[in-house]
Amino acid sequence: MRMSRPVWMLLAVAALVVIPLLIGGEFAGADGQAAAAIEAANPDFAPWFTPLWQPPSGEVEGLFFALQAALGALVVGYVIGRRHGRAKAEAERHGTTGPAARNA
Repeated sequence: MRMSRPVWMLLAVAALVVIPLLIGGEFAGADGQAAAAIEAANPDFAPWFTPLWQPPSGEVEGLFFALQAALGALVVGYVIGRRHGRAKAEAERHGTTGPAARNA
């Protein structure tokens, strides 16, 4: 039995998540890594400015991050759906069928 492309892609994503955990990798944010690199390069470094508002807890910060990700996914999904619908309408208007119309 031949596996479909989405199944292979799902397996690849799962492997990308699991393999670093098995070899001892850690999930760390880019902000923390950048701060550590700056501190190592220049221990006397002082930030140029401070945030106008700090979230009261890590949970609130995580909530804002999740909301930002959801909003971004919504925009990307809307754009992809809009382009797909436009291509489909264009194909129907011109009476185009076949692989080119299906892949649009």
